[in-house]
Amino acid sequence: MSAKYYTQFVLTDTRYRDGNEFCGVVELNQPMEHDSDQRDIEAILARNFDLQQSAVRLISWSRLH
Repeated sequence: MSAKYYTQFVLTDTRYRDGNEFCGVVELNQPMEHDSDQRDIEAILARNFDLQQSAVRLISWSRLH
């Protein structure tokens, strides 16, 4: 069962220096565990922007119902 999350994040890559804070919805194949780290969401966001995972810093996230 997939799960959707509303996210706010910053891209630290130099290409996004002038406008680097974004928000949007990310869909995962399965819900995250309550104590899970945020790397799954950061990896998806990085892939969508064609960046390394280290170039994405997740500010906040919450599950959409």
